Amino acid sequence: MSRVEDAGLNASAPPQQRWLDGWLVRYLPGKARRARCINALAIGILDLDKKLALANQIYSDASLPMIFRLHRFTQPANLDAQLAMRGFRKVDETQVMVCAQMPHLKPVRLLPAGISMQHLHSAAFAEAVGALRNSPIEHRESHALRLLHSPVQGRGYVLRRDADGQLLAAGQYVREGELVGLYDVITCPNARGEGHASRLCAQLMAMAAQDGAQLAYLQVDSLNHPARHVYQSLGFADAYRYHYREPSDA
Repeated sequence: MSRVEDAGLNASAPPQQRWLDGWLVRYLPGKARRARCINALAIGILDLDKKLALANQIYSDASLPMIFRLHRFTQPANLDAQLAMRGFRKVDETQVMVCAQMPHLKPVRLLPAGISMQHLHSAAFAEAVGALRNSPIEHRESHALRLLHSPVQGRGYVLRRDADGQLLAAGQYVREGELVGLYDVITCPNARGEGHASRLCAQLMAMAAQDGAQLAYLQVDSLNHPARHVYQSLGFADAYRYHYREPSDA
């Protein structure tokens, strides 16, 4: 699970980040909290309030709220409680799920007639995801920037209906060694419940397995039960959780 955590950090690394006494401080404006939060990876030597003041200046300069991402690997282990005592509220509990049953061990689900899979480069993929999310232009631009400068490059794909070119689903995989992460999996609201996300994820995992991936991981909102059901049907199981803490006035 520690390797999965490392891979997740690499896959979501933005160009705007720096180290602060054991904290990996990220401050890329946009929707994705994982690209604009603090990951406390080492205890460090500075007093907590001193570090909070230094980090707050970074986020103030970037016109962003100071957000922490906390999980089983956070250091020190009591940081979550310390932040709660200082008025940071808990938000967005997320489940990390893993799958060791890669689709190359069984037949890959074929796409139904009339639906095609298309590879898109970073900017076009970010635009497609933004269209499905109905995201504002600044979020789409931020997403594209993060994908373009990621230290571990992913491969984004979409499903389209052949008849009219309608965008049905999107998703990307980011492989690092034997691990592969699934990101930005989303289905068109008008096409949900038709199995598009499941088919796309199976295809992405199969392609990653052909490249040498042996274990897949993903991150999903703990309350997103429909998505969790899809992932469980693909062989994913819960591994660990993380959540964010942000100032009460964020």
